[in-house]
Amino acid sequence: MPVVEFIFERFKKFFPGRKLDDVLRTLPYIGLDIESIDREGVRLEYNPNRPDFASDYGIARAVKGLLGTEEGIPKFKLAGRSGFVIQVDRSTKQIRPWIVSLVAKNGELDEETIKQLITMQEDLQNVIGRKRINSSIGIHNLDVIEFPVTYKTVRDNFSFVPLGDSSRQTLGLILRKSVLGKQYGYILRGFERYPIVEDAKGNVLSFPPIVNSDLTRIDTQTKNLFVEVTGSDLRLAEDILAIMAMTLYDAGFEIQTVSIASSRGRSRETPRMDPFQIEIKKHFINNILGLNLKINDVLKCLSKSRLNGQFIYGDVIRCTIPRYRTDIIDCADLVEEVAIGYGVYNLRPSMPASDLAGNRNFLSGCLDIARETMVGLGILEVVNFSLVSRKIEYQFMGIPERNSVLSVDQTRSIEHEVLRESLTPSLMQTLSHNIHEEYPQKIFEIGKIFQLSDKIVESWKLGFVVSHSRANYTEGKSIVQTLLKVGFGKDTVTAHTINPILVPGRSSDIRVDNISVGYIGEIQPIIMDNFKLRVPVVASEINLSQVLLIR
Repeated sequence: MPVVEFIFERFKKFFPGRKLDDVLRTLPYIGLDIESIDREGVRLEYNPNRPDFASDYGIARAVKGLLGTEEGIPKFKLAGRSGFVIQVDRSTKQIRPWIVSLVAKNGELDEETIKQLITMQEDLQNVIGRKRINSSIGIHNLDVIEFPVTYKTVRDNFSFVPLGDSSRQTLGLILRKSVLGKQYGYILRGFERYPIVEDAKGNVLSFPPIVNSDLTRIDTQTKNLFVEVTGSDLRLAEDILAIMAMTLYDAGFEIQTVSIASSRGRSRETPRMDPFQIEIKKHFINNILGLNLKINDVLKCLSKSRLNGQFIYGDVIRCTIPRYRTDIIDCADLVEEVAIGYGVYNLRPSMPASDLAGNRNFLSGCLDIARETMVGLGILEVVNFSLVSRKIEYQFMGIPERNSVLSVDQTRSIEHEVLRESLTPSLMQTLSHNIHEEYPQKIFEIGKIFQLSDKIVESWKLGFVVSHSRANYTEGKSIVQTLLKVGFGKDTVTAHTINPILVPGRSSDIRVDNISVGYIGEIQPIIMDNFKLRVPVVASEINLSQVLLIR
């Protein structure tokens, strides 16, 4: 989990008149674990679903609510428009199409605040930005920038002075030789042009998502900041900017908006800091938490969690959530906030209504048999998410997306959009993430797949892939036959099949007692190219739920 430092010398600044022990006691209530304590401060681990805890300002904001020092939505006010413009060139559309920005003026930076900003920058890029793939951040000295700023693309022979260096370097050299280039250069792999942010004088501000310019370095003399976030997902970029805006406001800066002018002539002001609202019923909260809270009790708990609540009618409460709380999506998240405001450690366990002891069911035992058989065959088990991206599930596999796909409403990540209908795409993605590892690679997964017809159907499946220079249909077939015979005592028959992801003539249907229970075959070359795999892959998927029904 990410780690943030809370320096004791800043304690009086955040909590005047409070004892340190009072603060430390509240930390577990908001999900913070103390990693270590020394004379200078405390190192805290925070859950990635609370990216606003990436700085001590965010932690102090939450703790003040629990201590009763400040309750309700934290104060925040935009200081109007800066008048500054970022012009977006259409060439960025296919690489990294979105940019959002803010201006922070008339603030004071000390060494510790700069350290907190840099730590927060890295954590936000890693957590929300998915290690800079979806979003990356640039923090700059506003006073050395000439507006308007342009977001555009250039060739790899374009040069500038990167942060921490003293000489000009080409973008190509930065990608090949620098530490950051080697670490994040894969994000731009395959593109002929690279994105840069440049001011009106032609000075480069940043080369996203790799490195900023040395020209705009910030230090303790910097009074005014220019922050830009670029990425492939506009909503995630706006989420990051909202957290940055709130943190800089708490640090004493005046926050102003920047106008983003698209190549189509449209413009928008960022950051967008309007709070949003969710309605929730008191009965729903009490039912989940096992409490009997009254309306006023719920409102008080929400207020201590730095949210606003308003009684509407009946037992309905309208909750107002500040924009920086990107972790709150629906009513279930609000129940958690009520629990935090109530005090998680104030919840008391109760005895279950039944005194019966639990035991493993038949299905769990069968899945273990399948798992042990595959491990005995020298195949490594992996576990992937049931929520996957449309790109992996359909586009990369060359399969058209059906109208009945089970998708996530208001998803926070393009990597977790739909419930998977097959295990094979996830296994192929796992192989693509491990092309640098030694071959042969043999992996399997036991997991649920989800399909929608008249109702939602859940099935347990076992999928495996074998990848090496000599991988072929025959090897995969022997694994399937051994699994079903040794694990379940089932004889198998293979029959010709047409499957769009498998090579014709080197694939087949798997049949048990003349019932189709899965497929096996060599993956189509075009699909392997999509996943950037360079050695043959044999894949199989078996419906274990169906196998167990066959007597």
